[in-house]
Amino acid sequence: MRPFRVACEGIFHAVRSERNMRLHLLSALLVFIFSIWLQPTRFETVILFGWVIAVISMELMNTAIERTVDLVTKDVHPLAKQAKDVAAGAVLVASFGAAVTALIIFGPRLWNMLY
Repeated sequence: MRPFRVACEGIFHAVRSERNMRLHLLSALLVFIFSIWLQPTRFETVILFGWVIAVISMELMNTAIERTVDLVTKDVHPLAKQAKDVAAGAVLVASFGAAVTALIIFGPRLWNMLY
């Protein structure tokens, strides 16, 4: 049980300390609400929630990398900056993929409901 508890502590720390993690969780809630409302197929739902899990996982890894870099050096070092920037870039790429996928799945349904 200890590994599970420690992992949960890490997730809760990221939620409490990282604004972007809270934004990703809000986005996940919106995906859940839209999924109930717009009724995507089971396959589309699996794809959407796969993206949600991927983005949240990437944000957790980004937080871990930032903390590790901060532990190693407080100085502004080009490699430290690059490590943090690349980790943030990974989150951005996953978020973009998730947003495009959501637009492809939800867009036509919303369009049909509105027009």
